[in-house]
Amino acid sequence: MKKIIVATQNKGKVKEIKEILADLDIEVQTMGEAGIEIDIEENGTTFEENAIIKAEAISKLTDAMVIADDSGLEIDCLNKEPGVYSARYLGKDTPYEVKNQMILDRLKDVPKEERTARFVCSMALAEAGKETVTTYGTIEGYIGYQSEGTNGFGYDPIFFVDELGTSTANISAEEKNKISHRARALNALADIIKERLNG
Repeated sequence: MKKIIVATQNKGKVKEIKEILADLDIEVQTMGEAGIEIDIEENGTTFEENAIIKAEAISKLTDAMVIADDSGLEIDCLNKEPGVYSARYLGKDTPYEVKNQMILDRLKDVPKEERTARFVCSMALAEAGKETVTTYGTIEGYIGYQSEGTNGFGYDPIFFVDELGTSTANISAEEKNKISHRARALNALADIIKERLNG
């Protein structure tokens, strides 16, 4: 069975990716499971640049296909913060409960129509001897007035979608995998992976 290495140690991300690629005859591994330890400096200025940097750095160490994503939250009234710094916002080791509360505090008196935000995901697929390809996905929503839900991770508890009537941390993984920014980018990438597996 062919394998794909996911350039992350984030268990929430890997779980989502495994679920979305479940119908492919492929083993999904984290960097740790593949025995790859590398510290990659994500110095790109866009989600796409960072995804490519990560995927290509790991691809040099393996014959397997490598998926890397860079994703984050853009809040319009905060000049699209935290953006590409979403994981490092307030420090990499700061718990998301603290990050989320800081955002809620900063938006305390902001009316709903000005709380627009989106999750953005750029995904890169790198493989030795083949051109690196990228896909992109977004989901539009707004920042709520409090954290709600425990199903998601990261900024999910404060990110609300009108059509859902709740936060993305308050829906099932199955529902989230149909609409999330990562699902949209990964579904587009899955078609390319299928072609490569059959090629």
